[in-house]
Amino acid sequence: MNFNVRVVPGASRTEVKNENGILKVRLTKPACGGLANSQLTEVLADHFNVKKYQVKILKGLASRNKLIEIDDVRTASSKK
Repeated sequence: MNFNVRVVPGASRTEVKNENGILKVRLTKPACGGLANSQLTEVLADHFNVKKYQVKILKGLASRNKLIEIDDVRTASSKK
């Protein structure tokens, strides 16, 4: 599954909201040094109940707008 995500780094709390088909994710970590990207994968893995390695940032590593892929192994194996 692919999702468009809008990231707000340096927020006062961590939160995931759906706004008009785009996930808006507030993160407490700053955007420097990849800290926000790291926290984003952890937050989305927890939100979608998957492992961290199943969350991949496809586009937008240095942007607030990102394209995220979530690989759900359970869904992929049940389609076979």
